[in-house]
Amino acid sequence: MRSHYCGELRAALIDRTVTLCGWAHRRRDHGGVIFIDLRDREGLAQVVCDPDRQEAFRVAERVRNEFVLRISGKVRRRPAGTVNAELPTGEVEVLAHEVEILNPSAPPPFQLDEDNLSESVRLENRVLDLRRAPMQRNLRLRHRAAMAVRRFLDEHGFVDIETPVLYKSTPEGAREFLVPSRLHDGHFYALPQSPQLFKQMLMVAGFDRYYQIVKCFRDEDLRADRQPEFTQIDIETSFLSEEDIRGLMESLVRYLFREVIGVELPAPFPVLTYDEAMRDYGTDKPDLRIPLKLAEITDAVKDVEFKVFSAPANEPGGRVCALRVPGGGALTRGELDGYGEYAKTLGAKGLAWIKVNQRAKGAEGLQSPIVKNLHARSLATILERTASEDGDVIFFGAGDAVTVDAYMGALRDKVGHDRDLTEKAWRPLWVVDFPMFEFDPDSRQWKARHHPFTSPKDGHEQYIESAPQKAYAKAYDMVLNGWEIGGGSVRIHRQEIQQTVFRALKMTGAEQRAKFGFLLDALQFGAPPHGGIAFGFDRLVTLMAGAAAIRDVIAFPKTQRGQDLLTGAPTPVTENQLRELHLRLRNPQ
Repeated sequence: MRSHYCGELRAALIDRTVTLCGWAHRRRDHGGVIFIDLRDREGLAQVVCDPDRQEAFRVAERVRNEFVLRISGKVRRRPAGTVNAELPTGEVEVLAHEVEILNPSAPPPFQLDEDNLSESVRLENRVLDLRRAPMQRNLRLRHRAAMAVRRFLDEHGFVDIETPVLYKSTPEGAREFLVPSRLHDGHFYALPQSPQLFKQMLMVAGFDRYYQIVKCFRDEDLRADRQPEFTQIDIETSFLSEEDIRGLMESLVRYLFREVIGVELPAPFPVLTYDEAMRDYGTDKPDLRIPLKLAEITDAVKDVEFKVFSAPANEPGGRVCALRVPGGGALTRGELDGYGEYAKTLGAKGLAWIKVNQRAKGAEGLQSPIVKNLHARSLATILERTASEDGDVIFFGAGDAVTVDAYMGALRDKVGHDRDLTEKAWRPLWVVDFPMFEFDPDSRQWKARHHPFTSPKDGHEQYIESAPQKAYAKAYDMVLNGWEIGGGSVRIHRQEIQQTVFRALKMTGAEQRAKFGFLLDALQFGAPPHGGIAFGFDRLVTLMAGAAAIRDVIAFPKTQRGQDLLTGAPTPVTENQLRELHLRLRNPQ
């Protein structure tokens, strides 16, 4: 039906007759001459309809925005002074010989190049939203990214293998989506949070390099970088060390950014241990574009009069740290209080601060209500460890380490962005050596930090049951500009170690068999050493596209309440449907 895409027209086609198909982006009547901006996936072309060709002109008079058109005509150079340098096609236009309306359109609820559309309007009219140039670019970038991933992995010997979507419920992480079975009364499938167990069994089966670009499902609270259904690049390998796996995956991500957006990421990626990341940044996904670090001062304030500092400094698990903000002495009292209120939303009881007016004068050159409660030795240590200079401000976090890390890490990010300290760059890194376990205060039990199939670091097997807090794992996350884009580990391939981990998690033999018997059975048949990683594909594409949220790189996403505003899902179902599944409404209306 067409000879060219609209966005392909260039000066080289002048005097050629072309046939275009697309949507009427705009129609403009300039007193006897009608201009139509025709749009398709490749861009815009200006079409001129003049009265000399009466039939084409009469049809053009009926055209309105978003009508579907087929137009034939001759390409010509635009008149002097009318060239549009902002359009790739802006040097030429098409003089229409024939205009055919393939389908009219109802008046659209918004102009497709309109800015500042509300997200609810966009999601309710997602089909029209997807016609907009930013969404077309994002989804085509997503396609190119998927193809680049497949090329790289295929060239490195990986095999694409599908795993089941209807799955056994093995609740050990986020809440699962359950699917009732019609054929088995009272039984349910679960939608997989990831193909973790199947990819491990594929390693036992001898497929030593597996991958899948796969849908995963988690019934959890949503935010900008989460969806109830999301896509991950799932990868597993055999007979590779942790360093081998990280090196190969680093190469994949560098290849992806180079091929898709022309960006050369640094090589090699810097590496931080989990403990280093928490100590210096308060988070296990630090944004290295922000040149600020937390300074540890717990030992320096154990004997000060200021109980806000000395009390947690003398408690097990307590932490006191400081954050220097260069030039922060210019912050007003209102701005300082604003940061304090922000910290409170994240668990802080308050936010102490000191302005460094004249460092050389010691306490006399410092401005803060807390200075009088800190002795000279502690003040000198604080100034030294923060490397503070005249004109800076120092923020302090004090309390249990988990809470302090949470709000001081977030404060670091906020201050870095607010004060325009964030480098315009791509800053990837690896965070490695995660704790195997974390203590759950509600159940008063240890639980797996990532999942219970992560291998302990060599020599840490002895701590799994006797001292879980000392056990570290061969686990690693890839972080980019403050976003965790991938996480993985070397897996447990020996059955006895896997059962030791289950015992540390207080999982009885019966529970082990009920939940993971099929995996334990597979591990006894010569399971090879193996490990892998899963990348958040939506997050990767969001970063590459410069989008605000992953909803902008997913064709049909859900809202933050898990609703599909286009189709109205989730929706009620009929009583007959429920009866077939052996279910009933708790309180039928």
